[in-house]
Amino acid sequence: MAVLLGNKNPNDPQGNYTVFAPTNEAFARLGLNTAQDLTALQQPFLRNTLLYHVFSGSLPSSGLASGTSSPSALGPQRRIIRRADGTLYVNGSKILATDVRAANGLIHPIDKVLLATGADVLNSALALQSAKVFVKPELTFLVEAVIYANLTGALTGSPGSAPLTVFAPTNQAFKDLGVLLGVPLNQPSDIRKLPVATVTKVLLNHVVGGAQGGKFTSELPNGSTVASAGGDPVAFGAFNNGVLTVKGAGNGTAVANMVIPDVQCTNGVVHVIDRVLLP
Repeated sequence: MAVLLGNKNPNDPQGNYTVFAPTNEAFARLGLNTAQDLTALQQPFLRNTLLYHVFSGSLPSSGLASGTSSPSALGPQRRIIRRADGTLYVNGSKILATDVRAANGLIHPIDKVLLATGADVLNSALALQSAKVFVKPELTFLVEAVIYANLTGALTGSPGSAPLTVFAPTNQAFKDLGVLLGVPLNQPSDIRKLPVATVTKVLLNHVVGGAQGGKFTSELPNGSTVASAGGDPVAFGAFNNGVLTVKGAGNGTAVANMVIPDVQCTNGVVHVIDRVLLP
């Protein structure tokens, strides 16, 4: 990547690139504080993530109109969003400045790392489960639950199907749920100790479609309640520092925090959260 962006762009008449550049603080939000921390990510995923920040050619601030999209060097499009307060976002990442000149193009600093998987929601979760993203597997409990509840088709989507907003609980979130229920969930297969109807109802509480499907944090209706795919309400907290809390009707006063927000998939957007949303 350093070689690529350190030279003129051979595919642009002016030799330019445009980069949405995460700040050091943006990487720190993912727990990546030093170069050594990057070893927690698989190299192909890291390379693809960096490519997702690159546009081939010049994309000045005048081209960052709300509602427009631009292709990345990885392939998936990024969406420009302007919130009611006038702040500008690319997906769920705030654009901190624009048109910073470089020898071979432009830089737009942003406050969060842009993430895209190039796969549907289910296969994105499978990539995390099989350690193709982080060296340490994650979302293994969620994948087991989805298979157990026979919801794989719903998260794969079909061509032309409406996009989804999916809240994906971490492994620790499921373990914490086991403590709450008095049913030890120490390994993914323990999910099958719970009735399949219960698991299905809980999982559907993590999926939002319709008008709120496929939404980044910058677009979610903060301070509002929406209906989940299971019909139960999901409540959003205030939009603060680029994220929102989420709460199911059965969570009482406890809220889920976004651990990894705004992961773009081919059929929606995934927000990894630290608590299971109870209907």
